[in-house]
Amino acid sequence: MIFDRQRLLAASLGLVALALAPIAGAVPQIQTWETANGARVLFVPAPDLPMIDVRVVFEAGSARDAGRDGLASLTANLLDQGAGAWDANTLAERLESVGAQLSTGALRDMAFVSVRSLTQSPALDTALETMAAVLAEPRFAAEDFERVRQNTLVALRQEEQDPASVGQKAFYRRIFGEHPYASHPSGTPESVAALTRDDLAAFHREHYVGRNAVVAMVGALDRRQAEAIAERVTAGLAPGSAAPAIPPVPDLGSAAVEQLDFPSTQTHIYAGQPGMSRDDPDYFALYVGNHILGGSGLVSLLMEEVREKRGLSYSVYSYFLPMSQRGPFLMGLSTKNEQAEAARTVLMDTMRRFREEGPTEAELNAAIKNLTGGFPLRIASNAKIVEQLAMMGFYRLPLDYLDTFTDQVAAVSAEDIRDAFKRRVDPEHFATVIVGPRPGQVASAAVPGG
Repeated sequence: MIFDRQRLLAASLGLVALALAPIAGAVPQIQTWETANGARVLFVPAPDLPMIDVRVVFEAGSARDAGRDGLASLTANLLDQGAGAWDANTLAERLESVGAQLSTGALRDMAFVSVRSLTQSPALDTALETMAAVLAEPRFAAEDFERVRQNTLVALRQEEQDPASVGQKAFYRRIFGEHPYASHPSGTPESVAALTRDDLAAFHREHYVGRNAVVAMVGALDRRQAEAIAERVTAGLAPGSAAPAIPPVPDLGSAAVEQLDFPSTQTHIYAGQPGMSRDDPDYFALYVGNHILGGSGLVSLLMEEVREKRGLSYSVYSYFLPMSQRGPFLMGLSTKNEQAEAARTVLMDTMRRFREEGPTEAELNAAIKNLTGGFPLRIASNAKIVEQLAMMGFYRLPLDYLDTFTDQVAAVSAEDIRDAFKRRVDPEHFATVIVGPRPGQVASAAVPGG
């Protein structure tokens, strides 16, 4: 019986592309309402497959850690390790028996719980009952708490041996300073070791509440069924209060370079500044501009200048990561130690030139064509649509965000990009983090543990 259900789920997943092919490019119609305890719901009916995806997000990311770094992440990671009447093993067996999938996690802005299930009984009832318990009744049992904490500590110590992890964490600290975005969601070995079960329980009581939640739902349901499911999965949550706004991110006062000695054969370079928020008025100009600069892979300007022309790095990139407040704008690469300064110079020179000159019309047209042509892939499955809905609901984006996305991209001009980059991106105030041997130590560099 278990095999049959799992086989049916696998077959359904395999049919996603075929089922959605006739409507490739179609934008889903979004319905919205609130549950009795204040959670906002965004729902898209998808009748072609007997499946449902539900994603509940809370303003409960690491920006809410309040000096106890790793608290939000550890709380989210414990949610599915025992809840309600079921311990960790029983909970996992319940989901496996009906072929359902459940996941949890926390980022800087948000925490989430997601479930995917067939809409047939008993799969749907089991999945929703389990999700409701995970959301409202996590056990935070002592043995589970200690096991997950130890796993987290092992992962954090492994990351200390990875120059990319070391560099990215240092970059966030450098550009965000004392802001809550500065700390890594997983925390530090010291901060995680200091956390207690009571800390997790208190964090859950405060943040996992109705008015602090958004429910995104996509599946073979009608409005009445969707309303019933939204009430069911959130029924155990107290109404509570929405979390206060995260404070604004301050500008960087001046340029800074941080060199971190690391015995590696490659030097990792990260440079950037606070970038943009999800509701930023310059969002589309910066988004399209960055696609041209370093966000489009092998055809980006950075890739052309750094890799293709000079062979200084196998991979070079740039991106904006918009959040509730301004997330990072980051340019990054790794290169041979002896080429680090040359690679950094080309990276920054390319940035400065793009900021002053902007894109050519050919570069702009190619970027718009690529972004608008690839947009259907962003909504080409129930799982992708539910992630888009959760993002829209969490950041309070307009309900026509998906409808107007390609038009907004196509409307961006070269002048819009030049203007936005000149106002918003200042390479003379960038923070730069360099991870690798200092000059003169290159000859003796070795990989840790090697």
